[in-house]
Amino acid sequence: MFVLFWTDASIFLLLSVVVAFALYARRKEHLRAPWRGVARSRMGLASAVVLGAFVLTGLLDSVHFHPLLEPQSQAASRYSSEVLSLFDRLAMPLRERVEKTYSAPFATHLYAKETMTLPDGRQVRDYPRLQFGGAHLKHPARDRGTDIARTIASATVEALILWGLLIVGIVWLIARQSKARWRECVIDIARQRTIVPWHVMLLTLGVNLWGAVVVSRLCLDYHILGTDKVGQDVFYQTLKSIRTGLLMGTLTTLVMLPFAILLGIAAGYFGSWVDDVIQYLYTTLNSVPGVLLIAAAILMLQVYMATHAEGFESLEERADLRLLFLCIILGVRSWTGLCRVLRGETLKLRELDYIQAARAFGVGHFTIILRHILPNVLHLVLIAMVLDFSELVLAEAVLSYLNIGVDPSMNSWGNMINGARLEMAREPMVWWSLAAAFLFMFTLVLSANIFSDAVRDAFDPRLRELQRE
Repeated sequence: MFVLFWTDASIFLLLSVVVAFALYARRKEHLRAPWRGVARSRMGLASAVVLGAFVLTGLLDSVHFHPLLEPQSQAASRYSSEVLSLFDRLAMPLRERVEKTYSAPFATHLYAKETMTLPDGRQVRDYPRLQFGGAHLKHPARDRGTDIARTIASATVEALILWGLLIVGIVWLIARQSKARWRECVIDIARQRTIVPWHVMLLTLGVNLWGAVVVSRLCLDYHILGTDKVGQDVFYQTLKSIRTGLLMGTLTTLVMLPFAILLGIAAGYFGSWVDDVIQYLYTTLNSVPGVLLIAAAILMLQVYMATHAEGFESLEERADLRLLFLCIILGVRSWTGLCRVLRGETLKLRELDYIQAARAFGVGHFTIILRHILPNVLHLVLIAMVLDFSELVLAEAVLSYLNIGVDPSMNSWGNMINGARLEMAREPMVWWSLAAAFLFMFTLVLSANIFSDAVRDAFDPRLRELQRE
């Protein structure tokens, strides 16, 4: 039985808007041309493939349902109160294999010594074997390295076969679209003679595919990033945190855009008292400390959920509402920067000759804004969207570290970093939770920044003019 959270609905609504815009842009040359420029960028295309892997994981983790319980005799179908996602179903081995406590990456024993009773009755202090990690090895100290190398080798062969099949399919689609022979298309891609650097995309796709296959094989036998205090797999928690990071970056932008576009263009176009009111509004909002505003809003939400507990059926629903509310607060707080940029650009555009001519002919203000102002500032909107995404992903980590971010029961990189504070201070030090969160967050933010550079270069008209010259 499927469950639709508020954030799930927002994600698929945003996905529908993106698909609709892509279909619309295909028929408009002035919209297609900048995106072709993004596709011709080697770094932009490679980063887009990496971002696509993150987005696919987030989408799989956004389809929630109540699992069906085992039928009892001829009774009606019953569903569990637990809420799972498609990603949980695919990663069920990682989710269900829970150890006793901490274990290091690829370990076969616990991370701390315990008192164990031997078969002869003697008690000794030693490292107990893990229940799942490396349980198939009879002699872990001797066979672990060989077993890992053998698994990586066999997974590499599988990845190469899958990569080859993908290359055949992708090249066939490219050849069909360009109306060229398949062999000629392969030669052009191999010799890097295509306008779009398809070889970069195929190589990046191959690296991602190899990593996915190797990791999926190793996860069946080991905890590749160790386990946390309660024995849960850290790699599973890190993958589950991808959805939270993507939501913080996308939904907050979705909340921010209407305020920034409407108020920024209105302030620059109408001027006078409208400009004064809007400037006063965003100046006042910027004067309020952001952390205090977010903390007050989250506290109010917690009080509301505590007094209306009957309105929330599960902990997941409470955590989802808190995440959505945090995105709204951040969106209301972060629209001022883009609003200032759009105001300044509109102040310049409204004095151009074709805008003045439209006014002289009696064209309405709404028509001028929609047909002349908005299309000429869209490149700024797109650039700001991609640039702000990275900042918002990092903001979630900082806010969760301060205990005013997402719900503690929700998987997020910020909660992992917050929990690692005490782990880094213990002896022996537990470092892998912090390292895993840092690695995945760094990869996502770096890919988003590289992609934003490609978008900026393609959509900024001044840079396009310099490239033509």
